[in-house]
Amino acid sequence: MSVTVDGDKSESVPSRMSRLLRGPRAEKVPSLVGTACTFIGLIDIAAGVFPRFRTSRMHAVAEVLPGTLGPLSAALSLGVGVLLLLLAHGLKRHKRRAWRAAVILLPVGAAAQFVYRHSVIGVLFSLLLLALLLRHRGEFAALPDPRSRWKALANFVLMGAGSIALGLVIVSAHPGKVVGSPGLSDRLEHVLYGLFGVEGPVGYRGGVDWTVGYSLGALGLLTAITTIYLAFRPEHPVARLTEDDESRLRALLDKHGGRDSLGHFALRRDKGVVFSPSGKAAVCYRVVSGVMLASGDPIGDVEAWPGAIERFMDEAKAHSWTPAVMGCSETGGEVWTRETGLDALELGDEAVVDVADFSLTGRAMRNVRQMVKRIERNGYTTRVRRARDLSDGELERIRRAAADWRGTDTERGFSMALGRIGDPADGDAVIATAHKEDPDSPYGDLKAIIHFVPWGTDGMSLELMRRDRSADPGMNELLIVAALQASPKLGIERVSLNFAMFRSALARGEKLGAGPVLRVWRGLLVFLSRWFQIESLYKFNAKFQPRWEPRFVVYRNARDLPRIGFAAMQAEGFVDLAPPRPFRRRSSAPTARPCAHLAPRGEHEVRAA
Repeated sequence: MSVTVDGDKSESVPSRMSRLLRGPRAEKVPSLVGTACTFIGLIDIAAGVFPRFRTSRMHAVAEVLPGTLGPLSAALSLGVGVLLLLLAHGLKRHKRRAWRAAVILLPVGAAAQFVYRHSVIGVLFSLLLLALLLRHRGEFAALPDPRSRWKALANFVLMGAGSIALGLVIVSAHPGKVVGSPGLSDRLEHVLYGLFGVEGPVGYRGGVDWTVGYSLGALGLLTAITTIYLAFRPEHPVARLTEDDESRLRALLDKHGGRDSLGHFALRRDKGVVFSPSGKAAVCYRVVSGVMLASGDPIGDVEAWPGAIERFMDEAKAHSWTPAVMGCSETGGEVWTRETGLDALELGDEAVVDVADFSLTGRAMRNVRQMVKRIERNGYTTRVRRARDLSDGELERIRRAAADWRGTDTERGFSMALGRIGDPADGDAVIATAHKEDPDSPYGDLKAIIHFVPWGTDGMSLELMRRDRSADPGMNELLIVAALQASPKLGIERVSLNFAMFRSALARGEKLGAGPVLRVWRGLLVFLSRWFQIESLYKFNAKFQPRWEPRFVVYRNARDLPRIGFAAMQAEGFVDLAPPRPFRRRSSAPTARPCAHLAPRGEHEVRAA
């Protein structure tokens, strides 16, 4: 007989029981398993670190076991716990290799914990998690992330630091057996020796404490094994744009490149690409910290966008990457959200200047006009030319100057940066240069550079601005005005300038009558502008009286936004997690290679390198 409460709205008792017996829904299992793996890993570590207390009759079993089996079990439990903590994140991301490792480690940890502590509760938790993993093994099918061997160095540093900290806890957790009162330096020295399997200066009653010795040795061995594994495992490099991919993208841009001002930036050679089944559309992306970042709108025919977007989502699902799109237009955002069910959030605005409407006359342009006239009186001249019209020597001088004038060691840019100047394939790019005679300069009279990439046949997008630090202020304004004035001769009708993040919030927050929430939000953005060019880019763009085109970020759920933001900062070069330069590997020429999970799909197969 079923029992109900509150009429038909409540759930019957048998149905509740059947739902509990069925367990969690399949899509929630990886997250649940990852959390449980963290919990069990901590239990295993605690079981191996802290001395056992004989509070159960089952501890009588220890009396008939070999003398070193208990300490060995403690060290094994400790090592399994550390490995389970490392695997938890991979399990949450559906990784197949993490599942295989957890299936092996859980029974080993349960056996070690039972032998050392005779804890039935910890063993039951481990076996229940093992049963859940085996039942839902189909949920763990994600392929590995792109990786390189420099992660071995990061693992050595992090695991080494963690092993030292955990070793200090182990040494301090057995005070009743320690002879005397060793200080922190003695305990630290004992831990460092113990990681290498050597007895340290801390003495124990009755001779050597095998539990401490084996545990420290296990931590040292674990650090060495994981570092060696990461150093010598096969590399799975990030996607790269192959020559065939680039030629196909250029063909699409020739037909549809005028639709999106960010289209030409898809030709960055550190991006991967997926094509629609028809080959008439493509989505370019880069994987950063497990986030699959696309930038701008898909390339190609709008009607073929859904096919390319579907391939993009299939690739993200196959690797359990978090899909995200940075800086798409309103049309692109509508297609992305309609086809995938993702959400969109306004990120900022792009400044677009219509050449026919641009003029230095009028009160609104007074500051720009005065600055340009002042710089011209100081002896500066400008040249605006297509890249194909410059000589090889001049292009090389511009490249060297742009590299030397860069303000940071890291090349910044992803969504609105091409990453190269003067490539033979980019002959339609426009380069504006400022000149003033300077015999002491290694670049002659060259003082500032602005680089524009094509936007269809009648437009161009600002890609790079660099200037000599000794040049007069206002070089960027001078060159932008020169480029806008020279645009009619080059057949340019529209120019895209910098992207201004949160432009609408900054503009509305400074107006009369702005509410307290909006003012606080604007104040926070102004504060963050000390480190990120938020307010300064908005004010710089506003000088040229542009029209503002909104740009959006597309994301799966709100919980992903911090992760997407951090990945975008890495991609744009604001956060650099790469190893020091002496440990960086030189990249060789990319070789076309299909992703591992894809079967051959003819000439339109998804490519990566």
